[in-house]
Amino acid sequence: MKKGSQWSYLLLLLVLYVFFVSIDLMSSSFMLFGSGFAESLINTVSSPFIGLFIGILATSLVQSSSLTTSIVVGLVASGALPVRLAVPLIMGANLGTSITNTLVALGHITRKHEFKKAFAGATVDDFFNICVLLVFFPLEYFFHFLEKVAFFFSSSFVGIETVSFHSPLKAIVKPAVSFITNLLFSSPWLMILVSLIFLFVCLRLIIKVTRNILSTKFENFLHHYLFRGPLVAYFLGFLITVIVESSSVTTSLVIPFIGAGILSIDRIFPYILGTKVGTTFTSILAALATSSPFALTIAFVHFLYAFFGSLIIYPFRRIPIWMANRLAVAAVKNKFWIIAYITGLFYILPIIIIIFMR
Repeated sequence: MKKGSQWSYLLLLLVLYVFFVSIDLMSSSFMLFGSGFAESLINTVSSPFIGLFIGILATSLVQSSSLTTSIVVGLVASGALPVRLAVPLIMGANLGTSITNTLVALGHITRKHEFKKAFAGATVDDFFNICVLLVFFPLEYFFHFLEKVAFFFSSSFVGIETVSFHSPLKAIVKPAVSFITNLLFSSPWLMILVSLIFLFVCLRLIIKVTRNILSTKFENFLHHYLFRGPLVAYFLGFLITVIVESSSVTTSLVIPFIGAGILSIDRIFPYILGTKVGTTFTSILAALATSSPFALTIAFVHFLYAFFGSLIIYPFRRIPIWMANRLAVAAVKNKFWIIAYITGLFYILPIIIIIFMR
């Protein structure tokens, strides 16, 4: 390996570290704004339909489906929330968490060609979740399919010794995030501003560095090893998400490579499906810690929803990919669609539904 390429790889690792710090800092700032409010929202679920939109809004506020599902698991374990009302919250959380990918894609907005690919790559996650919702929400509402299957599986796990897992990435990133948070006096507004600056700078650097590394066959490594086939990409997404305990981080990681044209949406789609299953690991661990059969049931609902969803939607992947590409084309032509999409899907529509359907 040439000396220049060695420096390029080291620089890429450094930039990726700062990129992870920026995402964690942004999530931490949103949690300061909305974690208490999100928990209050979840406590007010009165029907499955409202619960679905509360799940979307709560997770969009804190930008962490792991936090939302952990709150739900805790409330179910305490008896404060019935399993039947908790299921749509989990569904909504799966959609709400994908807002982080879309915000990351905005880092490419100054370059139309890059932004079109990055925005499509980010929103295909949203459209996958919407397709899964359209399939499973009616099944759950009328037949309680996921609840019944999850209860059957959870009964086999009652009494199992509690296990714990600590993300090595979070352990590495946490000192830097804590230092910056203290430096900014834990001000959410300042934390958001700094995290966005870091994020936008890192996105530009990632693209420049990876283009430089392309001469050292970095692109071939991605295509022939990490993303060489759907199953490999699927298990890569699953494994990385289990390790970092955040599907938002895992999916956000590939957005710069999509924008740079190194990876296509077709190649990363199974990877995204793997992240959906991987993120359920956190809620399962949280449920095992409670030793509650009802908490285990809702944790298995989360797993089954992601697993069955990926199996059902993958053969029809052209639908969410087409929808994401069409939205990206509209967003490039008129920036209004970006604002309307983000605020409408993740905030305005859920708020309207929650207020007027109570």
